[in-house]
Amino acid sequence: MIHMEYYLIVSTIMLFAGIFGFFTRRNTLTMLISIELILNATDINFAVFNRFLFPNGLEGHFFALFSIAISAAETAIAIAIMINIYRNIRSIQVKHLDEMKW
Repeated sequence: MIHMEYYLIVSTIMLFAGIFGFFTRRNTLTMLISIELILNATDINFAVFNRFLFPNGLEGHFFALFSIAISAAETAIAIAIMINIYRNIRSIQVKHLDEMKW
């Protein structure tokens, strides 16, 4: 049996990789991937804490499935927004988004 600490280490690495990627990247698609990493880290935490604290319950797994559904919808909307941005200014770089203000 794998100890809880190993799952939490993987989740922490994913969380910090997502935070680092979000703040250092200038491409909206890579920023979206970083947000997905952060959400997946929380999904791992939901499942792990449910397994170790309440082994007979399924609440953590349902929260994780609900979070996955929300992140899939968020991704679809974000990609649609990125497609419209690309159609207007021919770039999805964050530094070019200020052109959309005027």
